[in-house]
Amino acid sequence: MAQRPRHVDPRLRVALVTGACSGIGRAFAERLASFGFELILVSNRAAPLATAAREIVGAHGVRVHQLVSDLSRPEAAAELHEGIGKRGVAVDVLVNNAGTFFFGEVVDTDPGRARAMLELHVVTPSLLTAAFGRDMRERGYGHILIVSSISAWRDFPGIAHYGASKRYLRGFASALRSELGVYGVKVTCLAPGPTATSLFGASDATRELAKRLGIMVEPATVADAGLLAMFAGRAEHIPGILAHLMAWGAAWTPQWVVDLIRRRAPWLPVRGGVR
Repeated sequence: MAQRPRHVDPRLRVALVTGACSGIGRAFAERLASFGFELILVSNRAAPLATAAREIVGAHGVRVHQLVSDLSRPEAAAELHEGIGKRGVAVDVLVNNAGTFFFGEVVDTDPGRARAMLELHVVTPSLLTAAFGRDMRERGYGHILIVSSISAWRDFPGIAHYGASKRYLRGFASALRSELGVYGVKVTCLAPGPTATSLFGASDATRELAKRLGIMVEPATVADAGLLAMFAGRAEHIPGILAHLMAWGAAWTPQWVVDLIRRRAPWLPVRGGVR
């Protein structure tokens, strides 16, 4: 078991991670377990969740609670908070990480798919944060980590739902930090760039090539940077120089350039097939 960073509050014992069975969420869980945290792992995929829990227990010897839940359901946050309360467990660290992705124009998107993303990225994290943040406020300590994206720095066609939801999370985290900070509860927003996970549907070979070229980074790298920023009490963190440059470049890209890309992009349709 790794030694906890010296600046980590020793009162912090239990961490809840959503989207915990793969990618960045799994990396968060692994690192927190290495610090000796008791874990509550949440995912909508029962088999991978069970595998992750078993492997984490075997590697680190910590107590792990498995909760299978589809967090895109409107009632998911209330059920999760109530279920954890019945177990007599107090959450000291909340990592709102669960996410999904799809590409396409707004008017062509299935309404159910759009609703599920907005519930998962906007509604459920907001309600989970309110419920567990209220508990932390009463105790006078706690950490909340909200995973946004560098997509929050610029609106781009084809990812309107995704980018807008990540922009919401960034603003939400900023306001929440001011609200809860006076009670001793710290809130951090993590905004990763391209990460080598299955979120975007790239093949294993494509992800490996992107990592070799330095375009994508490992999930563990992102998770470690996020946890260090959270425990240090930072307001916001973009892990990696390239991600910083991408966020900066996106923020300063003129709208006419975005519109030109939209007209020329082969991955989006155009009226009558004319560009």
